[in-house]
Amino acid sequence: MGSQTVVADVADELARRVAAGEYQPGDLMPSVRQVAEEFDMNRATAQLTLGRLESYGFAEAERGKGFTIRDVRRTGGVEVYRQLFRFSIPMPDLAIEMFRDIVEVERTLVLETLLAYTGSAHKADAAELKASIDELETLARQDDPDFSQILAIEVALVRRLLSALGRTMQRAILNSIGAMVLEVPEAVEAYFAGAPDLHVLVWRALAAVWDSGSGPSDAQIALFEDLLGTYHEKVVLRFEEIIGAVAEQSGAVHAATA
Repeated sequence: MGSQTVVADVADELARRVAAGEYQPGDLMPSVRQVAEEFDMNRATAQLTLGRLESYGFAEAERGKGFTIRDVRRTGGVEVYRQLFRFSIPMPDLAIEMFRDIVEVERTLVLETLLAYTGSAHKADAAELKASIDELETLARQDDPDFSQILAIEVALVRRLLSALGRTMQRAILNSIGAMVLEVPEAVEAYFAGAPDLHVLVWRALAAVWDSGSGPSDAQIALFEDLLGTYHEKVVLRFEEIIGAVAEQSGAVHAATA
């Protein structure tokens, strides 16, 4: 095992302890010596490990004191939130709470983007959009669809729309949200609470509206908003089911090995 892998693995374990509340905000992280002894590594590697934890945003170095634990749930930025979500999966209540927030931000951003793009004179290359939707359909029809790849293409589609609209800030937020979801398998699976084909159908319908140039009626927009809201409710419920199953399996393994 390479030293970089050791650094990443130990930093992840320390970050998990911060996320779980085993280390409290304001307290000092274990010292370089303590980390080296606990994880059987030399001090130089332990120093790199604590530096990695600082890069996550979970701790900050203070001259003469060591590394102080940050209150990541209150003061962390988007990237800290991303890391915190990744480490929250073994903690169902925290993971579900965070996922609800992620889904709500994503739903609002996507809905606003689709509506703005539909009413905008600035359009992305229609051929490129069609090619991406065709790729979605090809993936969705596979016997064992790659959910991560499908979701990544959908994120890229929305990003293309935001680029056409000139909304760089929203695009940056979408990039962060996409990264949060795509690196957590349980979150990716939840976004397919329905069949992958349904994702393709929605994009086909949107493309047809954009090609027509007429735009949807107010009633159609209201229906779409309701459908999108219902879909995201199912996504959250599916995530709760998945996380619950993960917690049960973890408990069963722990009981069997105790």
